[in-house]
Amino acid sequence: MVADQQAVAPLHAALPAQRGKGDRILVLADPDEQIAHDLAEHLAGHQIKVVFCADGAEALLQTGLQAPEAVLVSAKLPLVPGPQVVEVVRRRCATPVVIGVGPDDAEEAVAALTAGASACVARPYRPYEVLKLLGGAAQAPAPMEAEVSSGPYTINPATFEARVRGRLVQLPLREFKLLHLLVANAEKVVTRDQISAELWGTSAPKSNTIAVHIRRLRDRIGDDPHHPGVILTVRNVGYRFVPPAL
Repeated sequence: MVADQQAVAPLHAALPAQRGKGDRILVLADPDEQIAHDLAEHLAGHQIKVVFCADGAEALLQTGLQAPEAVLVSAKLPLVPGPQVVEVVRRRCATPVVIGVGPDDAEEAVAALTAGASACVARPYRPYEVLKLLGGAAQAPAPMEAEVSSGPYTINPATFEARVRGRLVQLPLREFKLLHLLVANAEKVVTRDQISAELWGTSAPKSNTIAVHIRRLRDRIGDDPHHPGVILTVRNVGYRFVPPAL
C-alpha cells in the first residue's frame, strides 16, 4: 500500500516525546490544531502527554515512534484517512485506536470500526469522554479521612479545621469537604463526577450546584471568584487546586 509505505518512512526531525515521570502518551491526529490544543490542555492535568499530528501519515509515523497508550484520529484526515490509519495500526500492533467523528462522519465511523477501531468518540472532543476511554477518569481521588496540606493550606477532617497560613477559615460542611478533596488532589484535575460522588453520594446535585459551591468556597478562602488563582476551572471537566507559594 503506497500511502502506508510513505507514512512510515523515517523523518530525521522526528524524535520521541519527552515523558515526565508517570506520563502516558496519546497520539492525536486532527486537522484542526485548536481542537487538539484544547484537548491537550485538559489531558495534561491527568499526566497524559498529547503528540499532535496534522495528518494521517504523521499519525502512523508517530505511533511507531512514540509507543503511545492509545491513538485518537479524526475520521477525516489529509494524506491518509482516519479509517486507513486504524487499519494500518491494528495490523502492526495492539495499540488501541479511537476514531473521532462529527455529524457527517457516519460512513467513516463504520469503516473505522470495521477496520478495528476500539471505539468512536464525538468530535469536537469532550475531555471526560476521552479520559473514560483511556481509563484516566476511573482513578479515584484521595480519601477524606487524613489531614492534608498543600502550600499554606492545611485541612484536618478529625478536628474539622481548615487553615490558610495558620488562619482558621470557617466553612460549611460541604464546602469543607470540597476544599479537602481539592487540596488532597493538589495540581490534579478533580472531575465534576468525582466531586458529586464525594459530596452527594448517589444523589446527583442540580447542574449548577457544584459551581455555586466553588464560587462560595473561593470567596471564603480569598480566591477572587472572577479571576481565581487557587481553584482553577478546567472547562467541561472539573477543577484543579493550585497552591500559592508559602
